[in-house]
Parts: sequence; C-alpha cells; structure tokens
Amino acid sequence: MSCPLEFEIVKIPGFFVITIMKTYEYKGYDSAGHACKGLVEAESVKNAREKLALSGILAERLSQTGRHVRFPVSTRAMVYREISTLLGAGLTLVRALDVLIESAEMGTSNVLLAGVRDKVKEGESLANALSEASHSMTSYERAIIESAEKSATVELMLERLACFLEEQQEINDKIQAALIYPSIVVTMGICVAVLMLGFLLPRTNKILDGSEMILPWLTRFMVQSGQLMMKWGWLLLVGIFVASGYLRNRLKSDSDFKVRWDKALFNLPLWGRGYTILVNLRFSRTLSILLGGGVSLMEGLALAGRATGSAWIGSLAEAGAESVRHGSSLSDVIRKIGPFSSSLAEWIQVGEASGGLDRILDSAGDRYQARWNRFVSTSISFLEPVLILLIGGFVLLVTLSILLPIMALTRMTGGV
Repeated sequence: MSCPLEFEIVKIPGFFVITIMKTYEYKGYDSAGHACKGLVEAESVKNAREKLALSGILAERLSQTGRHVRFPVSTRAMVYREISTLLGAGLTLVRALDVLIESAEMGTSNVLLAGVRDKVKEGESLANALSEASHSMTSYERAIIESAEKSATVELMLERLACFLEEQQEINDKIQAALIYPSIVVTMGICVAVLMLGFLLPRTNKILDGSEMILPWLTRFMVQSGQLMMKWGWLLLVGIFVASGYLRNRLKSDSDFKVRWDKALFNLPLWGRGYTILVNLRFSRTLSILLGGGVSLMEGLALAGRATGSAWIGSLAEAGAESVRHGSSLSDVIRKIGPFSSSLAEWIQVGEASGGLDRILDSAGDRYQARWNRFVSTSISFLEPVLILLIGGFVLLVTLSILLPIMALTRMTGGV
C-alpha cells in the first residue's frame, strides 16, 4: 500500500502547515489472517497504523525505511536506466522513484528506494540519498550523478552510467564463467589424488608386503607421497587457511603492502597480461563517463584510477592528479603509469588536441574490450587442455605405480 500524496496540508486557524510524508515498511496480517508486508506513506507511525487499519491490515511490525539492504550492480544499473527513461518521459524524480518502488522487479530494493525517495523529498540530492542508503554505491557512481545533477544532464548520464555498470558486470561474469570449468577439473584432480594416494596405493602396498620383491622406485615414491599426505595433509590445509586469512587481513589493514602486492600481480605470467588489459579497459571507460558528466579532469583521474580495482594504479593516479593540478598534461601523466599501454597515452594526446577527450577514451574502451574478449577466450582454450593433461598424467603415474609391481610379481610367480 502506498499513498500517492507526497505531503499533507494540515489546516490551522490563520495559516497552513505542510507535513512531509514518510515511508514506513510494515509486516502484519490482512483481514483474512494471511501474512502480508509492504510500504505505506504517512506522517507518523501512529498515522501509518491508522491507514493500514482502514485497509484491513493489522501491522505487527512497523519501521521507517532507510535500512541498508543488498543493492547489487545489476539492480543499480536497472534503477539508473529506469530513472533515466522515466525522467525522459516527463516525470519528476520523486514520481519516477514512486513508479520504481511499485515495480515487482525491485524486490527488497524497493525498501531502499523508498528511503531514497523520502530523502529526495526532504531536499537531499539523488547522489547523497543513494550513497547514504547503500554502501554498495561506488565513489565514481556518486561523482557522475552529482555532476549530472549540477549540469542538468541526469537523464543522459544515468543512461551512460547504466551501460557502464552492465559492461563491468559482464566482465566480472565472464571472469567467473571462465573459472568454472578449470575449478571443476582441479577439484576432480584433488579428489582423484586423495582416493589413489590415500586409499588405493596403501592397499596395494599391503598386498605386496608379503612378497620379497623390491618395489619399483615409482611405486615407492607414490606410496611415500600418499603416506605423507594422509599424515600431514590436514596440517597443510590448516597452513593454507591461516596464510590466506593473514594475507586477506594484511591487505585490508596495510595500504603499502596492498600496493606492493598489487604491483607484483602485473609481473605474473598470463595473469599480469590479462590484468593489464583489464585496468586499461576500466580506466578508459570510467574516465570517459566522468568527463562526459562534467567531472573535473583532476577528480576524474583519481576516481578512474580507483575504479580499475588496482591499488597500485589508484595510488599512481592520485599522484598523477596532483601533477595535472600543477600543469602537466594527462597524456604525460598516463605515460608515467607503467601498466597503461603506450597507445592509451597516444589516444589521450589526440583527444586533448581535438577537444573530444571523452569520445576518444570511449573508443579506446571499445578496443580494450575487444582485446579483453580475445584474451579470455584464448586463455581458456589454452588452460583447459593443460589441466586435463596434468590430471591425466597424474592418473597415469598412479596407475603405473600400481601395475608395475603387480606385473613383476606375476612374472616372478610364473617363473617359479
């Protein structure tokens, strides 16, 4: 239930008092005794209960909206696009939020949007209302929306922001999808290793203990490896768990260590190449949107650096923003940031000369997107057979370590 009024006029002799309506989330029971929940607009909790009672709803719990709920990238992109469309159709921002709140596609996000609507009614900007409602909203999203509100280009920039977020989500989905098959293969390989080294080989070794034959070196090596794994494998797992927890906490608490760690990732084979392409893609896309939305070059450079997801590039971009503040050109700053390709600096130089820097960066983003797609497909086509060969080779070694002594024992028995 949602009242269409945005405020209520209370008559007092001699003057009027306008009361801003607030949104409340309720859970309760309808007249048939069925559980129900929803939103209601009222000037107070008491007034909300009265409105619900008139509708035949007994409110068991009633709370003002504004609590933090999950607000994923896909939902944010949909919200930005829908607001852009509704504003283009002539609706006010508050009315556009009303339409979204009533939409079934919003799910639990309608509670968050109701809190945003209330803040907008009270005079808050959309950027402030969204950032206060959800910690998921990134700094460059807020910067774009703020600049769009200042330059009266909210409709256009929200559409571009939605496209950008969908592209970033597509990149993340491709990364996750690309890792599914290798993860399954590695997991199966570990299970095979545990089964063969932990159970099959020890049983074979017991069968051969009664004979006086000397076991082949491969069999002895695999048996000893299995014994070590069964005896100390749990300790290895605990060590890996502790080390990963320590590393995660260190990365969160020590910014210098995080920068050094991130810098080292660029030097890894294969991973470093893909990481380099990805940060170039994210930087060019983000800076293009920020500049198109009216964000200053210095602020946009720092935000785009953080948007790459790389702590090292983020720190270099912060320093680069200070250089731009003191008169350096953006192309010169980009040339000094190692992971950025030389072609990116050349494109930026052309954009600075032509006055269309945001368009050039958008074109650069298209090229890096194509390069990233080729890298992912090539890496997966290379990784899959390598993993299969490794696991197949391991199974072959275990099989030989079992068959070789059995064949030798058969020959000895036949000879006797």
